[in-house]
Amino acid sequence: MGLLVIWKSQGITKEKSEVSLNSSKTIIIYSILFLLLSNAVTFRREKSILYSRETIIILLGSCMIVLKSLDISFLEKGIGLYGGLFHATPITQTFHIFIFFVSATILQLTAFYSRKVWVKNYASLYNLFFKNFIYDTNIINKMGQQYRIIEYPLIILFIIIGGTFLVSASDIVSIFLSIELQSYGLYLLSTLYRNSELSTSAGLTYFLLGGLSSCFILLGTSLLYANSGTTNLDGYYVITGLSNLANEYTNNILDWYKPLYLNISLLIMSVGFLFKISAAPFHFWSPDVYDAIPTIVTTFVAIIAKISILIFLLELIHYTSNFYFVAEHPFSFSWTSGLLFSSFLSLIIGSVLGLSQFRIKRLFAYSTISHLGFILLALSINSLESIQAFLFYLMQYSISNLNAFVLLISIGFSLYPFVNNGPLKDQYNNLLDRNNSPIQLISQLKGYFNLNPVLALSLAITLFSFVGIPPLIGFFAKQMVLSAALDSGYVFLTLTAILTSVISAVYYLGVIKQMFFDEHEYKLNQDLQDTKFKGSVVSSINDEGYVDTFSFNINNIVLSSSLTITISILTLTLLLFIFTPEESISMANILALILFNP
Repeated sequence: MGLLVIWKSQGITKEKSEVSLNSSKTIIIYSILFLLLSNAVTFRREKSILYSRETIIILLGSCMIVLKSLDISFLEKGIGLYGGLFHATPITQTFHIFIFFVSATILQLTAFYSRKVWVKNYASLYNLFFKNFIYDTNIINKMGQQYRIIEYPLIILFIIIGGTFLVSASDIVSIFLSIELQSYGLYLLSTLYRNSELSTSAGLTYFLLGGLSSCFILLGTSLLYANSGTTNLDGYYVITGLSNLANEYTNNILDWYKPLYLNISLLIMSVGFLFKISAAPFHFWSPDVYDAIPTIVTTFVAIIAKISILIFLLELIHYTSNFYFVAEHPFSFSWTSGLLFSSFLSLIIGSVLGLSQFRIKRLFAYSTISHLGFILLALSINSLESIQAFLFYLMQYSISNLNAFVLLISIGFSLYPFVNNGPLKDQYNNLLDRNNSPIQLISQLKGYFNLNPVLALSLAITLFSFVGIPPLIGFFAKQMVLSAALDSGYVFLTLTAILTSVISAVYYLGVIKQMFFDEHEYKLNQDLQDTKFKGSVVSSINDEGYVDTFSFNINNIVLSSSLTITISILTLTLLLFIFTPEESISMANILALILFNP
Protein backbone atom coordinates (compact mmCIF):
# COMPACT_ATOMS: atom_id res chain seq x y z
CA MET A 1 0.00 0.00 0.00
CA GLY A 2 2.86 2.36 0.89
CA LEU A 3 4.57 1.62 -2.44
CA LEU A 4 1.30 2.36 -4.26
CA VAL A 5 0.99 5.72 -2.50
CA ILE A 6 4.59 6.59 -3.35
CA TRP A 7 4.07 5.59 -6.98
CA LYS A 8 0.90 7.69 -7.21
CA SER A 9 2.56 10.69 -5.58
CA GLN A 10 5.50 10.41 -7.95
CA GLY A 11 3.09 10.23 -10.87
CA ILE A 12 1.27 13.34 -9.67
CA THR A 13 4.61 15.14 -9.21
CA LYS A 14 5.71 14.12 -12.69
CA GLU A 15 2.39 15.22 -14.18
CA LYS A 16 2.57 18.61 -12.47
CA SER A 17 6.15 19.03 -13.59
CA GLU A 18 5.24 18.27 -17.20
CA VAL A 19 2.45 20.84 -17.02
CA SER A 20 4.94 23.37 -15.67
CA LEU A 21 7.45 22.52 -18.39
CA ASN A 22 4.85 22.97 -21.12
CA SER A 23 3.31 26.15 -19.74
CA SER A 24 5.90 28.56 -21.19
CA LYS A 25 5.31 27.26 -24.71
CA THR A 26 1.55 27.32 -24.11
CA ILE A 27 1.72 30.98 -23.06
CA ILE A 28 3.63 31.87 -26.22
CA ILE A 29 1.18 29.97 -28.44
CA TYR A 30 -1.83 31.69 -26.84
CA SER A 31 -0.04 35.03 -27.16
CA ILE A 32 0.47 34.39 -30.88
CA LEU A 33 -3.27 33.74 -31.27
CA PHE A 34 -4.22 36.91 -29.39
CA LEU A 35 -1.75 39.00 -31.40
CA LEU A 36 -3.15 37.52 -34.61
CA LEU A 37 -6.68 38.53 -33.62
CA SER A 38 -5.53 41.97 -32.51
CA ASN A 39 -3.53 42.58 -35.70
CA ALA A 40 -6.54 41.65 -37.80
CA VAL A 41 -8.77 44.38 -36.37
CA THR A 42 -6.37 47.25 -35.71
CA PHE A 43 -6.25 50.30 -37.97
CA ARG A 44 -3.37 52.12 -36.32
CA ARG A 45 0.04 51.00 -37.49
CA GLU A 46 1.87 52.86 -34.72
CA LYS A 47 0.41 50.39 -32.21
CA SER A 48 3.39 48.15 -33.03
CA ILE A 49 5.35 49.75 -30.20
CA LEU A 50 2.69 48.55 -27.73
CA TYR A 51 2.75 45.05 -29.21
CA SER A 52 6.53 44.95 -28.73
CA ARG A 53 6.15 45.89 -25.07
CA GLU A 54 3.49 43.22 -24.58
CA THR A 55 5.79 40.67 -26.21
CA ILE A 56 8.59 41.60 -23.82
CA ILE A 57 6.23 40.98 -20.90
CA ILE A 58 5.25 37.61 -22.42
CA LEU A 59 8.88 36.57 -22.79
CA LEU A 60 9.85 37.67 -19.29
CA GLY A 61 6.83 35.79 -17.90
CA SER A 62 7.93 32.70 -19.82
CA CYS A 63 11.41 33.10 -18.32
CA MET A 64 9.94 33.05 -14.82
CA ILE A 65 7.86 29.95 -15.56
CA VAL A 66 10.81 28.02 -17.00
CA LEU A 67 13.03 29.14 -14.13
CA LYS A 68 10.46 27.83 -11.66
CA SER A 69 10.45 24.42 -13.34
CA LEU A 70 14.25 24.24 -13.60
CA ASP A 71 14.81 21.47 -11.04
CA ILE A 72 18.17 19.94 -11.95
CA SER A 73 17.76 16.84 -9.77
CA PHE A 74 14.32 16.14 -11.26
CA LEU A 75 15.33 16.83 -14.87
CA GLU A 76 18.74 15.14 -14.69
CA LYS A 77 17.68 12.12 -16.77
CA GLY A 78 15.29 14.14 -18.94
CA ILE A 79 11.52 14.04 -19.30
CA GLY A 80 9.67 13.14 -22.49
CA LEU A 81 6.96 15.56 -23.60
CA TYR A 82 4.14 15.27 -26.14
CA GLY A 83 4.52 11.52 -26.55
CA GLY A 84 8.29 11.62 -26.91
CA LEU A 85 8.40 14.23 -29.69
CA PHE A 86 10.16 16.61 -27.32
CA HIS A 87 12.11 16.30 -24.10
CA ALA A 88 13.15 18.54 -21.24
CA THR A 89 16.60 18.50 -19.64
CA PRO A 90 18.52 21.08 -17.61
CA ILE A 91 20.33 22.16 -20.80
CA THR A 92 17.14 22.71 -22.79
CA GLN A 93 15.46 24.59 -19.95
CA THR A 94 18.51 26.79 -19.36
CA PHE A 95 18.70 27.79 -23.00
CA HIS A 96 14.96 28.38 -23.17
CA ILE A 97 15.52 31.03 -20.52
CA PHE A 98 18.52 32.36 -22.44
CA ILE A 99 16.58 32.59 -25.73
CA PHE A 100 13.67 34.35 -24.01
CA PHE A 101 15.99 36.83 -22.32
CA VAL A 102 18.00 37.66 -25.46
CA SER A 103 14.81 38.02 -27.52
CA ALA A 104 13.28 40.38 -24.94
CA THR A 105 16.46 42.47 -25.04
CA ILE A 106 16.33 42.70 -28.84
CA LEU A 107 12.65 43.68 -28.72
CA GLN A 108 13.58 46.76 -26.69
CA LEU A 109 14.84 48.24 -29.94
CA THR A 110 11.25 48.46 -31.20
CA ALA A 111 9.39 48.76 -27.88
CA PHE A 112 10.69 52.24 -26.97
CA TYR A 113 11.43 55.37 -28.97
CA SER A 114 15.10 55.77 -29.77
CA ARG A 115 15.48 59.32 -28.48
CA LYS A 116 14.14 61.50 -25.67
CA VAL A 117 14.44 65.12 -24.59
CA TRP A 118 16.20 66.29 -21.45
CA VAL A 119 14.36 69.25 -19.93
CA LYS A 120 17.06 70.83 -17.80
CA ASN A 121 14.71 73.08 -15.85
CA TYR A 122 13.29 70.11 -13.98
CA ALA A 123 16.12 67.61 -14.49
CA SER A 124 13.50 65.18 -15.75
CA LEU A 125 13.07 63.06 -18.83
CA TYR A 126 10.10 63.73 -21.10
CA ASN A 127 9.03 62.22 -24.34
CA LEU A 128 7.54 65.16 -26.19
CA PHE A 129 4.65 64.79 -28.59
CA PHE A 130 4.13 67.89 -30.73
CA LYS A 131 1.10 68.00 -32.96
CA ASN A 132 2.00 71.10 -34.94
CA PHE A 133 5.79 71.08 -35.11
CA ILE A 134 7.64 70.06 -38.22
CA TYR A 135 10.55 68.34 -36.41
CA ASP A 136 8.59 66.27 -33.89
CA THR A 137 8.66 62.90 -35.68
CA ASN A 138 12.27 63.33 -36.78
CA ILE A 139 13.51 64.10 -33.29
CA ILE A 140 11.86 61.21 -31.49
CA ASN A 141 11.80 59.04 -34.65
CA LYS A 142 8.17 58.22 -33.97
CA MET A 143 7.48 57.53 -37.62
CA GLY A 144 10.41 55.16 -38.13
CA GLN A 145 9.25 52.06 -39.93
CA GLN A 146 10.26 49.78 -37.07
CA TYR A 147 7.48 51.40 -35.01
CA ARG A 148 4.79 50.91 -37.66
CA ILE A 149 5.03 47.21 -38.52
CA ILE A 150 2.48 45.55 -36.26
CA GLU A 151 3.41 42.06 -37.50
CA TYR A 152 7.00 42.36 -36.20
CA PRO A 153 6.41 41.07 -32.62
CA LEU A 154 4.10 38.35 -33.93
CA ILE A 155 6.70 36.96 -36.35
CA ILE A 156 9.35 37.09 -33.62
CA LEU A 157 7.11 34.97 -31.40
CA PHE A 158 6.81 32.41 -34.22
CA ILE A 159 10.61 32.30 -34.50
CA ILE A 160 11.03 31.93 -30.73
CA ILE A 161 8.50 29.10 -30.48
CA GLY A 162 10.25 27.32 -33.36
CA GLY A 163 13.64 27.81 -31.71
CA THR A 164 12.53 26.55 -28.31
CA PHE A 165 10.84 23.53 -29.89
CA LEU A 166 14.05 22.77 -31.80
CA VAL A 167 16.15 22.92 -28.63
CA SER A 168 13.85 20.30 -27.05
CA ALA A 169 13.24 18.18 -30.19
CA SER A 170 13.85 14.43 -29.80
CA ASP A 171 12.25 13.10 -32.98
CA ILE A 172 13.22 13.72 -36.60
CA VAL A 173 9.63 14.79 -37.38
CA SER A 174 9.62 17.43 -34.64
CA ILE A 175 13.14 18.46 -35.67
CA PHE A 176 12.10 19.27 -39.23
CA LEU A 177 8.87 21.02 -38.25
CA SER A 178 10.68 23.12 -35.61
CA ILE A 179 13.51 24.21 -37.89
CA GLU A 180 11.07 25.13 -40.64
CA LEU A 181 8.86 27.12 -38.27
CA GLN A 182 11.91 29.07 -37.15
CA SER A 183 13.26 29.48 -40.68
CA TYR A 184 9.99 30.68 -42.24
CA GLY A 185 9.72 33.32 -39.54
CA LEU A 186 13.26 34.50 -40.31
CA TYR A 187 12.48 34.70 -44.04
CA LEU A 188 9.42 36.85 -43.34
CA LEU A 189 11.31 39.00 -40.85
CA SER A 190 14.02 39.71 -43.43
CA THR A 191 11.49 41.01 -45.97
CA LEU A 192 9.23 42.79 -43.49
CA TYR A 193 10.40 46.30 -44.42
CA ARG A 194 8.23 46.64 -47.50
CA ASN A 195 9.71 49.92 -48.75
CA SER A 196 13.25 48.51 -48.81
CA GLU A 197 14.37 47.00 -52.10
CA LEU A 198 17.59 45.70 -50.53
CA SER A 199 15.68 44.00 -47.73
CA THR A 200 13.30 42.30 -50.17
CA SER A 201 16.18 41.08 -52.33
CA ALA A 202 18.12 39.76 -49.31
CA GLY A 203 15.04 38.05 -47.91
CA LEU A 204 14.47 36.28 -51.23
CA THR A 205 18.11 35.14 -51.30
CA TYR A 206 17.79 33.91 -47.73
CA PHE A 207 14.58 32.05 -48.59
CA LEU A 208 15.99 30.29 -51.67
CA LEU A 209 19.22 29.17 -50.00
CA GLY A 210 17.36 28.33 -46.79
CA GLY A 211 15.05 26.12 -48.83
CA LEU A 212 18.10 24.37 -50.29
CA SER A 213 19.46 23.72 -46.80
CA SER A 214 16.06 22.36 -45.73
CA CYS A 215 16.31 19.87 -48.60
CA PHE A 216 19.54 18.52 -47.10
CA ILE A 217 17.91 18.21 -43.68
CA LEU A 218 14.89 16.45 -45.15
CA LEU A 219 17.08 14.09 -47.18
CA GLY A 220 19.16 13.22 -44.12
CA THR A 221 16.13 12.58 -41.92
CA SER A 222 14.41 10.48 -44.59
CA LEU A 223 17.53 8.33 -44.97
CA LEU A 224 17.64 7.89 -41.21
CA TYR A 225 14.06 6.64 -41.15
CA ALA A 226 14.36 4.52 -44.28
CA ASN A 227 17.35 2.60 -42.95
CA SER A 228 16.48 2.31 -39.26
CA GLY A 229 12.68 2.24 -39.19
CA THR A 230 12.42 4.69 -36.31
CA THR A 231 11.97 8.45 -36.08
CA ASN A 232 12.95 8.88 -32.44
CA LEU A 233 16.48 10.00 -31.64
CA ASP A 234 16.63 7.53 -28.75
CA GLY A 235 16.53 4.75 -31.33
CA TYR A 236 19.65 6.10 -33.01
CA TYR A 237 21.37 6.36 -29.66
CA VAL A 238 20.60 2.65 -29.04
CA ILE A 239 22.00 1.79 -32.47
CA THR A 240 25.17 3.63 -31.51
CA GLY A 241 25.73 1.28 -28.58
CA LEU A 242 24.89 -1.80 -30.67
CA SER A 243 27.25 -0.75 -33.44
CA ASN A 244 30.07 -0.32 -30.94
CA LEU A 245 29.43 -3.84 -29.64
CA ALA A 246 29.33 -5.20 -33.17
CA ASN A 247 32.64 -3.62 -34.12
CA GLU A 248 34.31 -4.71 -30.90
CA TYR A 249 33.18 -8.30 -30.41
CA THR A 250 32.17 -9.74 -33.77
CA ASN A 251 32.55 -9.37 -37.49
CA ASN A 252 29.47 -11.31 -38.54
CA ILE A 253 26.76 -10.86 -35.94
CA LEU A 254 24.93 -7.54 -35.79
CA ASP A 255 26.27 -6.50 -39.20
CA TRP A 256 23.06 -4.55 -39.70
CA TYR A 257 24.10 -2.22 -36.90
CA LYS A 258 27.41 -1.19 -38.46
CA PRO A 259 26.13 2.22 -39.39
CA LEU A 260 27.62 3.20 -42.74
CA TYR A 261 24.25 4.60 -43.79
CA LEU A 262 23.65 6.32 -40.44
CA ASN A 263 26.98 8.10 -40.71
CA ILE A 264 26.19 9.32 -44.19
CA SER A 265 22.62 10.31 -43.21
CA LEU A 266 23.79 12.36 -40.23
CA LEU A 267 26.51 13.96 -42.35
CA ILE A 268 23.96 15.03 -44.97
CA MET A 269 21.63 16.37 -42.27
CA SER A 270 24.49 18.31 -40.67
CA VAL A 271 25.15 20.05 -44.01
CA GLY A 272 21.66 21.53 -43.81
CA PHE A 273 22.22 22.80 -40.28
CA LEU A 274 25.63 24.25 -41.20
CA PHE A 275 23.83 26.13 -43.98
CA LYS A 276 21.37 27.55 -41.44
CA ILE A 277 24.10 28.84 -39.10
CA SER A 278 26.27 30.09 -42.01
CA ALA A 279 29.31 28.00 -41.14
CA ALA A 280 31.95 27.59 -43.86
CA PRO A 281 31.91 26.33 -46.59
CA PHE A 282 28.17 27.14 -46.60
CA HIS A 283 28.62 30.73 -45.47
CA PHE A 284 28.38 32.63 -48.75
CA TRP A 285 24.82 33.90 -48.22
CA SER A 286 25.26 35.45 -44.78
CA PRO A 287 27.45 38.53 -45.53
CA ASP A 288 25.09 39.64 -48.30
CA VAL A 289 21.94 39.03 -46.26
CA TYR A 290 23.29 40.59 -43.06
CA ASP A 291 24.38 43.69 -44.95
CA ALA A 292 21.17 44.20 -46.93
CA ILE A 293 18.47 43.71 -44.29
CA PRO A 294 17.80 46.49 -41.71
CA THR A 295 20.16 46.44 -38.75
CA ILE A 296 17.37 45.84 -36.24
CA VAL A 297 16.41 42.68 -38.14
CA THR A 298 20.05 41.63 -38.53
CA THR A 299 20.38 41.62 -34.74
CA PHE A 300 17.73 38.92 -34.42
CA VAL A 301 18.74 36.87 -37.48
CA ALA A 302 22.40 36.75 -36.43
CA ILE A 303 21.84 35.52 -32.87
CA ILE A 304 18.67 33.53 -32.16
CA ALA A 305 18.85 31.05 -35.05
CA LYS A 306 22.38 29.98 -34.13
CA ILE A 307 21.60 29.40 -30.44
CA SER A 308 18.74 26.97 -31.07
CA ILE A 309 20.51 24.97 -33.80
CA LEU A 310 23.79 24.63 -31.91
CA ILE A 311 22.07 23.47 -28.71
CA PHE A 312 20.11 20.89 -30.71
CA LEU A 313 23.35 19.64 -32.29
CA LEU A 314 24.94 19.34 -28.83
CA GLU A 315 22.92 16.32 -27.74
CA LEU A 316 22.90 14.76 -31.21
CA ILE A 317 26.69 14.89 -31.40
CA HIS A 318 27.13 13.72 -27.84
CA TYR A 319 25.18 10.49 -28.36
CA THR A 320 26.12 9.71 -31.97
CA SER A 321 29.75 10.81 -32.25
CA ASN A 322 30.80 7.17 -31.70
CA PHE A 323 29.39 6.16 -35.09
CA TYR A 324 32.48 4.75 -36.82
CA PHE A 325 32.88 2.63 -39.87
CA VAL A 326 34.58 -0.72 -39.28
CA ALA A 327 38.33 -0.46 -39.06
CA GLU A 328 39.04 -2.39 -42.23
CA HIS A 329 36.75 -0.12 -44.24
CA PRO A 330 38.74 2.34 -46.41
CA PHE A 331 36.49 5.23 -45.25
CA SER A 332 36.91 4.89 -41.51
CA PHE A 333 35.76 8.12 -39.86
CA SER A 334 32.97 9.59 -37.73
CA TRP A 335 30.32 11.91 -39.17
CA THR A 336 31.52 14.61 -36.77
CA SER A 337 34.71 14.81 -38.81
CA GLY A 338 32.66 16.93 -41.21
CA LEU A 339 32.03 19.40 -38.39
CA LEU A 340 35.76 19.55 -37.65
CA PHE A 341 36.43 20.30 -41.32
CA SER A 342 33.78 23.02 -41.22
CA SER A 343 35.40 24.43 -38.08
CA PHE A 344 38.76 24.61 -39.83
CA LEU A 345 37.32 26.36 -42.89
CA SER A 346 35.28 28.75 -40.75
CA LEU A 347 38.39 29.83 -38.86
CA ILE A 348 40.30 30.46 -42.09
CA ILE A 349 37.54 32.09 -44.15
CA GLY A 350 36.11 34.21 -41.33
CA SER A 351 39.51 35.67 -40.51
CA VAL A 352 41.07 36.12 -43.96
CA LEU A 353 38.05 37.41 -45.90
CA GLY A 354 37.16 39.78 -43.07
CA LEU A 355 40.38 41.72 -43.77
CA SER A 356 39.05 43.13 -47.03
CA GLN A 357 35.69 44.35 -45.72
CA PHE A 358 34.79 48.03 -45.55
CA ARG A 359 31.09 47.57 -44.67
CA ILE A 360 30.49 47.11 -40.96
CA LYS A 361 27.74 44.46 -41.08
CA ARG A 362 29.66 42.33 -43.58
CA LEU A 363 32.58 42.55 -41.17
CA PHE A 364 30.34 41.31 -38.35
CA ALA A 365 29.14 38.47 -40.61
CA TYR A 366 32.70 37.25 -41.20
CA SER A 367 33.39 37.73 -37.50
CA THR A 368 30.48 35.40 -36.75
CA ILE A 369 31.84 32.81 -39.18
CA SER A 370 35.24 32.95 -37.45
CA HIS A 371 33.70 32.49 -34.01
CA LEU A 372 31.59 29.60 -35.32
CA GLY A 373 34.92 27.89 -35.99
CA PHE A 374 35.70 27.98 -32.25
CA ILE A 375 32.18 26.85 -31.34
CA LEU A 376 32.17 23.92 -33.79
CA LEU A 377 35.65 22.89 -32.65
CA ALA A 378 34.50 22.64 -29.03
CA LEU A 379 31.29 20.90 -30.10
CA SER A 380 33.01 18.28 -32.27
CA ILE A 381 35.57 17.22 -29.66
CA ASN A 382 32.76 16.05 -27.35
CA SER A 383 34.75 15.79 -24.14
CA LEU A 384 33.65 17.05 -20.75
CA GLU A 385 36.00 20.04 -20.92
CA SER A 386 35.06 20.89 -24.52
CA ILE A 387 31.31 20.85 -23.79
CA GLN A 388 31.90 23.18 -20.85
CA ALA A 389 33.82 25.47 -23.21
CA PHE A 390 31.10 25.17 -25.87
CA LEU A 391 28.28 26.19 -23.51
CA PHE A 392 30.25 29.08 -22.06
CA TYR A 393 31.47 30.30 -25.47
CA LEU A 394 27.98 30.22 -26.97
CA MET A 395 26.49 32.27 -24.13
CA GLN A 396 29.23 34.88 -23.98
CA TYR A 397 29.44 35.31 -27.74
CA SER A 398 25.66 35.74 -28.04
CA ILE A 399 25.82 38.51 -25.42
CA SER A 400 28.84 40.15 -27.10
CA ASN A 401 27.22 39.99 -30.54
CA LEU A 402 24.00 41.42 -29.13
CA ASN A 403 25.91 44.31 -27.57
CA ALA A 404 27.76 44.99 -30.85
CA PHE A 405 24.55 45.28 -32.87
CA VAL A 406 22.74 47.36 -30.23
CA LEU A 407 25.73 49.72 -30.20
CA LEU A 408 25.69 49.94 -33.99
CA ILE A 409 21.99 50.88 -33.92
CA SER A 410 22.53 53.39 -31.10
CA ILE A 411 25.42 55.07 -32.93
CA GLY A 412 23.13 55.53 -35.93
CA PHE A 413 20.48 57.16 -33.73
CA SER A 414 23.03 59.40 -32.00
CA LEU A 415 24.26 60.86 -35.31
CA TYR A 416 20.81 62.29 -36.13
CA PRO A 417 21.75 65.98 -35.52
CA PHE A 418 24.97 65.70 -37.57
CA VAL A 419 25.77 65.74 -41.27
CA ASN A 420 28.97 64.46 -42.86
CA ASN A 421 31.14 67.21 -44.30
CA GLY A 422 34.04 65.10 -45.58
CA PRO A 423 35.15 64.31 -49.12
CA LEU A 424 32.85 61.28 -49.18
CA LYS A 425 29.73 63.11 -48.02
CA ASP A 426 27.90 62.42 -51.28
CA GLN A 427 28.62 58.72 -50.92
CA TYR A 428 27.29 58.73 -47.35
CA ASN A 429 24.17 60.69 -48.29
CA ASN A 430 23.38 58.34 -51.19
CA LEU A 431 23.66 55.09 -49.26
CA LEU A 432 20.80 52.74 -50.09
CA ASP A 433 18.32 52.04 -47.28
CA ARG A 434 19.98 54.72 -45.15
CA ASN A 435 16.92 55.21 -42.95
CA ASN A 436 16.81 51.56 -41.83
CA SER A 437 20.59 51.05 -41.60
CA PRO A 438 22.20 54.44 -40.77
CA ILE A 439 25.68 52.97 -40.17
CA GLN A 440 26.79 50.87 -43.15
CA LEU A 441 30.43 51.78 -43.75
CA ILE A 442 33.28 51.42 -41.28
CA SER A 443 34.48 54.88 -42.31
CA GLN A 444 31.28 56.37 -40.88
CA LEU A 445 32.73 55.65 -37.43
CA LYS A 446 35.79 57.87 -38.01
CA GLY A 447 36.50 60.01 -34.97
CA TYR A 448 33.29 58.96 -33.25
CA PHE A 449 35.09 59.01 -29.89
CA ASN A 450 35.10 62.81 -30.08
CA LEU A 451 31.32 62.86 -30.55
CA ASN A 452 30.27 60.26 -27.97
CA PRO A 453 33.14 58.82 -25.90
CA VAL A 454 30.93 56.45 -23.88
CA LEU A 455 29.43 54.63 -26.86
CA ALA A 456 32.81 54.48 -28.60
CA LEU A 457 34.41 52.99 -25.49
CA SER A 458 31.62 50.42 -25.17
CA LEU A 459 32.08 49.32 -28.79
CA ALA A 460 35.84 49.11 -28.28
CA ILE A 461 35.36 46.85 -25.23
CA THR A 462 33.03 44.60 -27.26
CA LEU A 463 35.51 44.35 -30.14
CA PHE A 464 38.37 43.62 -27.73
CA SER A 465 36.24 40.82 -26.30
CA PHE A 466 35.80 39.45 -29.84
CA VAL A 467 39.58 39.48 -30.24
CA GLY A 468 40.11 37.70 -26.91
CA ILE A 469 42.02 40.39 -25.02
CA PRO A 470 42.34 39.65 -21.28
CA PRO A 471 40.68 40.22 -18.87
CA LEU A 472 37.51 40.43 -20.99
CA ILE A 473 35.09 37.52 -21.15
CA GLY A 474 36.05 36.59 -24.73
CA PHE A 475 39.59 35.73 -23.64
CA PHE A 476 38.41 33.12 -21.14
CA ALA A 477 36.03 31.58 -23.68
CA LYS A 478 38.76 31.14 -26.28
CA GLN A 479 41.19 29.86 -23.66
CA MET A 480 38.72 27.17 -22.58
CA VAL A 481 38.18 25.99 -26.17
CA LEU A 482 41.90 25.91 -26.99
CA SER A 483 42.69 24.08 -23.74
CA ALA A 484 40.05 21.42 -24.49
CA ALA A 485 41.38 21.00 -28.06
CA LEU A 486 44.95 20.57 -26.84
CA ASP A 487 43.92 18.04 -24.19
CA SER A 488 42.15 16.00 -26.89
CA GLY A 489 45.17 16.02 -29.21
CA TYR A 490 43.91 18.53 -31.81
CA VAL A 491 47.22 20.38 -32.01
CA PHE A 492 46.91 21.47 -35.65
CA LEU A 493 43.42 22.92 -35.18
CA THR A 494 44.56 24.66 -31.99
CA LEU A 495 47.46 26.33 -33.81
CA THR A 496 45.09 27.29 -36.64
CA ALA A 497 42.64 28.83 -34.17
CA ILE A 498 45.39 30.85 -32.48
CA LEU A 499 46.79 32.08 -35.81
CA THR A 500 43.40 33.04 -37.23
CA SER A 501 42.46 34.77 -33.98
CA VAL A 502 45.55 36.97 -34.35
CA ILE A 503 44.67 37.67 -38.00
CA SER A 504 41.08 38.62 -37.15
CA ALA A 505 42.40 41.06 -34.54
CA VAL A 506 43.64 43.20 -37.44
CA TYR A 507 40.19 44.17 -38.71
CA TYR A 508 38.79 44.62 -35.20
CA LEU A 509 41.64 46.94 -34.26
CA GLY A 510 41.19 48.77 -37.57
CA VAL A 511 37.68 49.75 -36.52
CA ILE A 512 38.94 50.88 -33.10
CA LYS A 513 41.76 52.86 -34.71
CA GLN A 514 39.33 54.79 -36.91
CA MET A 515 37.03 55.55 -33.98
CA PHE A 516 39.70 56.80 -31.59
CA PHE A 517 42.59 58.18 -33.65
CA ASP A 518 41.08 59.59 -36.85
CA GLU A 519 39.44 62.99 -37.17
CA HIS A 520 35.70 62.93 -37.58
CA GLU A 521 34.03 64.63 -40.54
CA TYR A 522 30.72 65.49 -38.88
CA LYS A 523 29.25 68.87 -38.18
CA LEU A 524 25.99 69.93 -36.61
CA ASN A 525 23.17 70.31 -39.11
CA GLN A 526 22.76 74.03 -39.90
CA ASP A 527 18.99 73.64 -39.88
CA LEU A 528 19.13 72.54 -36.25
CA GLN A 529 22.15 74.41 -34.91
CA ASP A 530 20.43 77.60 -33.75
CA THR A 531 16.89 76.27 -33.56
CA LYS A 532 14.92 76.63 -30.31
CA PHE A 533 11.96 74.30 -29.88
CA LYS A 534 8.94 75.15 -27.76
CA GLY A 535 7.45 72.47 -25.55
CA SER A 536 4.84 72.33 -22.81
CA VAL A 537 5.52 70.31 -19.67
CA VAL A 538 2.11 69.26 -18.37
CA SER A 539 3.31 68.45 -14.87
CA SER A 540 4.52 72.01 -14.22
CA ILE A 541 1.26 73.92 -13.69
CA ASN A 542 2.01 77.21 -11.92
CA ASP A 543 0.01 78.97 -9.24
CA GLU A 544 -2.19 80.79 -11.76
CA GLY A 545 -3.22 77.46 -13.28
CA TYR A 546 -1.32 77.91 -16.55
CA VAL A 547 1.13 75.52 -18.10
CA ASP A 548 4.67 76.92 -18.30
CA THR A 549 6.41 76.74 -21.67
CA PHE A 550 10.14 75.97 -21.87
CA SER A 551 12.54 76.15 -24.77
CA PHE A 552 15.25 73.65 -25.57
CA ASN A 553 17.71 73.08 -28.40
CA ILE A 554 19.15 70.11 -30.23
CA ASN A 555 21.71 69.46 -27.47
CA ASN A 556 18.90 68.41 -25.15
CA ILE A 557 18.08 65.41 -27.34
CA VAL A 558 19.73 62.18 -26.09
CA LEU A 559 19.39 58.43 -26.52
CA SER A 560 16.54 56.62 -24.82
CA SER A 561 17.10 54.94 -21.46
CA SER A 562 16.15 51.57 -22.96
CA LEU A 563 19.26 51.75 -25.15
CA THR A 564 21.68 53.27 -22.66
CA ILE A 565 20.78 50.94 -19.79
CA THR A 566 20.94 47.85 -22.03
CA ILE A 567 24.34 48.86 -23.40
CA SER A 568 25.65 49.61 -19.92
CA ILE A 569 24.62 46.25 -18.50
CA LEU A 570 25.95 44.24 -21.46
CA THR A 571 29.24 46.13 -21.59
CA LEU A 572 29.82 45.79 -17.85
CA THR A 573 29.09 42.06 -18.17
CA LEU A 574 31.90 41.75 -20.71
CA LEU A 575 34.26 44.01 -18.79
CA LEU A 576 33.77 42.87 -15.19
CA PHE A 577 33.48 39.14 -15.80
CA ILE A 578 36.87 38.53 -14.16
CA PHE A 579 35.48 39.72 -10.79
CA THR A 580 32.49 37.34 -10.77
CA PRO A 581 33.36 34.37 -13.02
CA GLU A 582 31.97 31.64 -10.78
CA GLU A 583 28.29 31.83 -11.72
CA SER A 584 28.51 31.44 -15.49
CA ILE A 585 31.44 29.00 -15.50
CA SER A 586 29.87 26.90 -12.76
CA MET A 587 26.59 26.76 -14.67
CA ALA A 588 28.38 25.55 -17.82
CA ASN A 589 30.27 22.96 -15.75
CA ILE A 590 27.10 21.65 -14.10
CA LEU A 591 25.27 21.33 -17.42
CA ALA A 592 28.21 19.50 -18.99
CA LEU A 593 28.51 17.15 -16.02
CA ILE A 594 24.79 16.32 -16.24
CA LEU A 595 25.20 15.52 -19.95
CA PHE A 596 28.14 13.19 -19.28
CA ASN A 597 26.62 11.62 -16.19
CA PRO A 598 25.85 7.98 -17.11
